[in-house]
Amino acid sequence: MKLISKKVTWFLLLICSFANAQMDKYTYKRELIGVSNSWNKFTLPEDIFDKVQPNLFDIRIFEISNKQDTTEAPYLIRLMEDRITSIDVDFKIINKSFNKNGYYFTFEVPLNKTINQIILDFEETNFDWKIKLEGSQNQTQWFTILNNYRILSIQNEITDYQFTKLVFPTSNYKFFRVLVKTNNKPNLSRAKISEKTVSKGTLKLYQNKKINIKENRKEKQTEIIIELFHAVPISQLKIKVKDTIDFYRSITIKYLTDSVKTEQGWKYSYTTLSTGMLNSFEKNNFDVKNKIVKKIQILIHNRDNQPLEIESIEINGFVYELVARFNKQANYFLTYGFKNANKPQYDISHFTNKIPNNLIELQLNNEQIIGRNPLVVSSPLFKSKKWLWGIMLTIILILGWFSFKMMKS
Repeated sequence: MKLISKKVTWFLLLICSFANAQMDKYTYKRELIGVSNSWNKFTLPEDIFDKVQPNLFDIRIFEISNKQDTTEAPYLIRLMEDRITSIDVDFKIINKSFNKNGYYFTFEVPLNKTINQIILDFEETNFDWKIKLEGSQNQTQWFTILNNYRILSIQNEITDYQFTKLVFPTSNYKFFRVLVKTNNKPNLSRAKISEKTVSKGTLKLYQNKKINIKENRKEKQTEIIIELFHAVPISQLKIKVKDTIDFYRSITIKYLTDSVKTEQGWKYSYTTLSTGMLNSFEKNNFDVKNKIVKKIQILIHNRDNQPLEIESIEINGFVYELVARFNKQANYFLTYGFKNANKPQYDISHFTNKIPNNLIELQLNNEQIIGRNPLVVSSPLFKSKKWLWGIMLTIILILGWFSFKMMKS
């Protein structure tokens, strides 16, 4: 009996050692400070994205009890991006008229319907018009909502650009009247009226480590290279142009995917992240697909125009929030940096409606490199796994023989 209990104890210690060793697969750890409730949250720090998989599969939270048992705490990662909803509003065009000021289009919408944008679609393909938008409850007294609002359309062999969206503060009127200030009759083919609601996410501004702007006269384009301090998830670029002239230039936003050192120097490979139009008619905010990048290339295609003077470039990204469930009082560590880790599967992903709304924000301690026991260079006791399996099989047979003998007695 003593022999059996010693072997069982040995096996239990072996299992515990494997449990404690699972954290050693990861390279980095940060202690979580302030764990007090069953549910808590914290924001992933900016410098973590340099060291994790692009899909974030290698993030874990390990719980170390007083008995040095190691288990995982389940978590969810939430991207704190904007939540946009758009509700179309029915309407009908009740008047089309004109006078010396221009051409009028009057829309009637249902009572108690609020709107904040109107998209106009004209048959004309090239125009540059000023718009006045008014609202009224009785078509007798009109109130100005927008004035000298610019819309335009440019279509030729190299450009196809249109900006005909009227964006204004949320308004509640029975009638809306659009004045197109032009001497030539505009042909309105259709319109769309809606209320757009944006629940703002949490954006973080990333500082540039280095920015380089140069003119490629051969390609007739401005090349901008931006290097960040860390690889971070970016979601939006804001470009501010110093020039006050009217302009519209196509733009390509790329990110670095590979680099190779050759005898002629470094060769960089970039992949397109987004395209758009840099112009003087609207805010030059470019939303891009959320991507973890460290180096960005922006190409402004000038064609035969003079290059624009860039005043500033802002790079923003929506933050990642991690929500975790903690079972007991213990020491908790955020670990990461394991290229072969698979995506974790936790039950809480199916019960997100059970997560409380008000969560306590945790703090993260400084990053530490997870220590590994130094390897002792010596010949192994058993060079072949067959010997190890043979010994395990022998132990199992001995345990079975003792058990059979005890049952027989």
